[in-house]
Amino acid sequence: MLLALEGIAGAGKSTLRDRLLATAHAEDISLSHIGQFSWLSHSATRTLIHLRAGHGGDEPEAIEAAAQDLALHSRFNIAVALTEGPVLADRLTLSTTCLLALLHRQPADAYVERLAEQTQARPQLTVLLTTEPDICHDRITRRATERRFTEQPEAAVRLTDLYHEAADAWTKATGLPVLKHPCTTHADLEALVDACMEDLRSADSPTAPNKEASR
Repeated sequence: MLLALEGIAGAGKSTLRDRLLATAHAEDISLSHIGQFSWLSHSATRTLIHLRAGHGGDEPEAIEAAAQDLALHSRFNIAVALTEGPVLADRLTLSTTCLLALLHRQPADAYVERLAEQTQARPQLTVLLTTEPDICHDRITRRATERRFTEQPEAAVRLTDLYHEAADAWTKATGLPVLKHPCTTHADLEALVDACMEDLRSADSPTAPNKEASR
C-alpha cells in the first residue's frame, strides 16, 4: 500500500508522519518512508529546484520534468520499497500539482491528469491535511529554518484552494480516495492516525472491503 500525506506547510504532515511510523513499527508493520521527488535525473532536478525556489520557467518544460521525476520515483524508489511493505510518502503528486498550478497560475486538474499517468505512483489513500492557513503560519513562524515562498501567507491561502481542487480532480481522474481532515488538535491527530492505521492494517487482507472513491 502507498499512502500519501499532503497539505500546505505547517499543516501537520511531519507530526502525522512520525506518529504513523512509530505506531506501525510498534505493531510490526514494516512501513517505510519516501519524499516527494526522486532526484534521479540531473535535468529534471535542475528544473524542480527552480520550481521549489519560486521560478516557474517554461511551463511545458516544468510539467515534463515533474512527470519524468515521478516516473523515475515510481520505478526505482516506490516500486522497490513496496516489495518490502507499505510506503508512506511525505508529499507526492498533489503537492507537485499544486506547485505547478501556483507558479503558472493555472487550474490544478490538467496537472493532475498528466501526473496520474504514472499508475505505480498512485497512492491507494491520500490524506489531505486541511488545517487553516493562519494556524499553519503560526506554526511556521516558530521554526528556525528560512521561509520558502510557499510559506508566505498569500501563497499559503492560494495553495489551500489548489489542494482542494487537486484532491477533487485526483479522485475524478483515478477513482482513488482522498481523506480531507485538519490536524489542529490532539483529537484530530488521533483520528488521522486511527484512519490511516486501519488502512495499513487491512492493506494485505484479501477480504478487506473496497474503499469508497471519496470520504
